[in-house]
Amino acid sequence: MLPHILESAKLFYPELALTIAFCFVILAGLVTRNRIFTGLAGMAGVLAALYFVSVQAPVDGTAFSDMLAVDGFSRFFKIVILAATFIVQLFSLQSAELKSRAMGTAEYNALLTALALGMCLMAGASNMLMMYLALELTSITSYLLAGYTREAEDSAEAALKYVIYGAVASGMMLYGISIVYGLTGALDIYSVNQALGSGQVNLWTLILAGILITVGFGYKISAVPFHFWTPDVYEGAPVTITALLSVASKAAGFAMMIRFFRVTFADLIMGGQETGAWAMLGGFEWNEVLAVLAVLSMTLGNLVALWQNNLKRLLAYSSIAHAGYMLLGVVTMSPEGVSAVMIYFVVYLFMNLGAFYVVMLVADKTGSEEMSAYAGLGQRSPFIGVAMTIFLLSLTGIPPTAGFVGKLYIFSALIGAKMIGLVVIGALNSVVSLYYYVRILKNMFLKDAAPGGAVFGLSVPEVAMLLLLLVPTLLLGLYFGPLVEYAQASVSIFGIPR
Repeated sequence: MLPHILESAKLFYPELALTIAFCFVILAGLVTRNRIFTGLAGMAGVLAALYFVSVQAPVDGTAFSDMLAVDGFSRFFKIVILAATFIVQLFSLQSAELKSRAMGTAEYNALLTALALGMCLMAGASNMLMMYLALELTSITSYLLAGYTREAEDSAEAALKYVIYGAVASGMMLYGISIVYGLTGALDIYSVNQALGSGQVNLWTLILAGILITVGFGYKISAVPFHFWTPDVYEGAPVTITALLSVASKAAGFAMMIRFFRVTFADLIMGGQETGAWAMLGGFEWNEVLAVLAVLSMTLGNLVALWQNNLKRLLAYSSIAHAGYMLLGVVTMSPEGVSAVMIYFVVYLFMNLGAFYVVMLVADKTGSEEMSAYAGLGQRSPFIGVAMTIFLLSLTGIPPTAGFVGKLYIFSALIGAKMIGLVVIGALNSVVSLYYYVRILKNMFLKDAAPGGAVFGLSVPEVAMLLLLLVPTLLLGLYFGPLVEYAQASVSIFGIPR
């Protein structure tokens, strides 16, 4: 047992780095209330975790009796999660909303580190019990961070709604896991796959269990109809936490969901022999369920966003719609579809965090997150106006921005799987999304600023942060070959036949 634990620990270095950083930040908070110091300590832990993920590159295996998988697929998503966490930590050092709180800065930075730990565990979880525990660690820290600015009424309301929805979703997921365990006698998803391959499992009970587990995944990725918490939580939480939930938490949920469906329900013998698609075990096509969730998420997210005047709520519904776009890649049940989702997450990381960073800057300088605060922004601060324009065009999927590349590979995977109807629905939804993004551009460039509207000056760190997010948003729209190759290689290491 001891040699196995020591061998597993070598594959667990990224998570150990985050655990040590979490403990250090808590202890540092007892000694000093210096917000900068505890923030830098948390950032050092995330950078250490990124380093350990990168040096793991040639190593693949499972840790702690198949509880965690360490492969190219999990490494890819861990890099996305840790990069998003690091950028949000940089946001946090600049946020006036967080600076206004004299207490609890160490706890904030410690919880950010714990949240990154939970999301990394979700990316590699290969045992249903570990999936549930990782989801709970992520959720509980998310609840606390969503209500961090507890002096604000909408923040407390957001945290309470998040707890209620999260408790219901995780309870249903746990019930589904218990049913699968009762059917197969296994919690390890590889053993469950073998049990399903024997054909001795009752189909309808399996469908019920799968749907209950899907509720947990749907809640984490903000897919319709499990999205009800998203607008209120995004609006009430600090902008920094909203940005992190919109990217990193969603990435962790997708990583866990893809691994679960790929390993548990895919026919590992027949899958990919003819079309590259995954053959499903048990006589039930789970991709049809995911297709319904994708269409609902895209359509409802975009249509409801049309009526929003609060930028955080608007981007919340936009996030729901983007979850629908990414689900389209999972629907194909093909290596091309999964690699397209991975490519999408990288470009989504930069363009979505960029949009939220602009929202944070404008809110810090005007005290408002409403659309009216953006009137004349292109004149008051041309650099912010141009940056926001590029981020919004990228979210729409207009070339030559990175968002176009993300949608291009999603739609290409659908065409390869002969799902032309979903391509049409996705394209029409992109057109709808253009309308509410253009509303923001109209306010920035075609409306005059209110009398007395101040000219925005940007500090050097703020300009540097905007450039850090803006340059990749443009560069990945023009030069994306290495990203595509890395994503496709990570899928093949995951074990999907090519």
